[in-house]
Order: sequence, then C-alpha cells, then structure tokens
Amino acid sequence: MKFFQKISYLQYPMMLFAMYFAIKPYTYIFQVGINNQDKMFADLNSLLIFMGLGISFSTLQDTTKTQNKFSLKIWQNPKKGKRTIFFIASFTFSILLLGLGLFLFSEKQQFKDLSFGIIALAIGLIGFLKASIEMFNNHRLDKNDNHKIEKP
Repeated sequence: MKFFQKISYLQYPMMLFAMYFAIKPYTYIFQVGINNQDKMFADLNSLLIFMGLGISFSTLQDTTKTQNKFSLKIWQNPKKGKRTIFFIASFTFSILLLGLGLFLFSEKQQFKDLSFGIIALAIGLIGFLKASIEMFNNHRLDKNDNHKIEKP
C-alpha cells in the first residue's frame, strides 16, 4: 500500500471529530437554550475545520480506482463527468467566496472567526475538485484507449 493511501485513512478520525462538534451543541442547547451563541459558533467553526481536513485527507486516495459502480458510471460518461465537475467547482468556489466575504466584510467578530472554518472547508473542497478531475481523466471512456483501469 502506498504512503499517501495509508495517510488518506486519517479522513475517518477527522470526520469523527467533525461529527463530535456537530452533535456537541445539542448537549447544551437543551440545557441553556440558544443563549450561548459564542460557544455554538466556536463548535460550528471546529466542525468546518475538521470537515475540511477530512476532505483533504480523502483526496490522497488512489484516483485510478473508484469506490463503487455508481461513481464509475459517472466518471466514464463524458457528459455526466463534466456536469459533476462543474457542480463540484461551483459549490467549492461558492463556499470559498462565502468564507472570504465573511472574513473581509463582516463586522461581527463571530462571523470573522467562522470564516476561517469556511475557508478551511473550501481548501479541502479544492483538493476534492482536483481529485475529481483526476478520476474523470483516468476513467472517461472517450479519451482512454486502455480500459485496464481497476474497477471496484
């Protein structure tokens, strides 16, 4: 197993940490209500940072393999692959613009702090976009003559 393939398994603990920060606000919302917004924003920021890290680690996987037949069908079809990459790119850059906009133009400190988590998520999504483009180029049937690429 390759070095980066092994490191990519760090995505799972990062996503577990993200889930922890997603669930954590519910433990104190039921006790004190929504009055503790600073704590909620801090947890949301941590959630976004760990999600971005998890997505970043997931992009270190081998892009010559797909995880299931559904994704293989998408990446083999030129129209579906291009459409998927367009949606991923649109979502990624929308999240990045949101984070940068909050950082640059927000007057509330809570939103400025939250922007770091949003930008970290966007950086992870940029890596995901790059991996998606590589998967599309590795699996598309119209440009690849050799169909010896491993299938799930």
